[in-house]
Amino acid sequence: MGLKGKLISSVEVKCGGHLVHDIFHAKTHHISNISPSKVKSFEIHEGETVDVGSIVEWTYNDDGKDKMSKQVIEAVDHETKTITWKVIGGDLLELYDSFTIITSCDHHWTTWTFLYEKKNEDTPEPLVLLAYVLYVTKEIENHLLK
Repeated sequence: MGLKGKLISSVEVKCGGHLVHDIFHAKTHHISNISPSKVKSFEIHEGETVDVGSIVEWTYNDDGKDKMSKQVIEAVDHETKTITWKVIGGDLLELYDSFTIITSCDHHWTTWTFLYEKKNEDTPEPLVLLAYVLYVTKEIENHLLK
């Protein structure tokens, strides 16, 4: 039926992938200050940091519309600098039955992987969201290079 999908995109980061991973893992609350036009807020609802089992919520602006995404952290690997975020609430689940986001950072690259299952064949591929996260990644890079 073609309802399951996987999108992968990598973007070069001159500041070093380990620094981007550090922002997403330990300084996530700073992203709304780094990219205020895109990320409105980040809150941890369960847990104290971005760690396995933590429940987090993002409020963000996508194409002029405020949206929300609630996620549970499924995995954090500090060696490979990878975080797996499973969406459990918010706007994405209006279009997709399931949606998982994996961020992976290495020496000079940040890679985003989306694993998803569309509700129906008319649901678009999440290309706009992919462009959004790449934009925020570049804003983080610019912040770290200052």
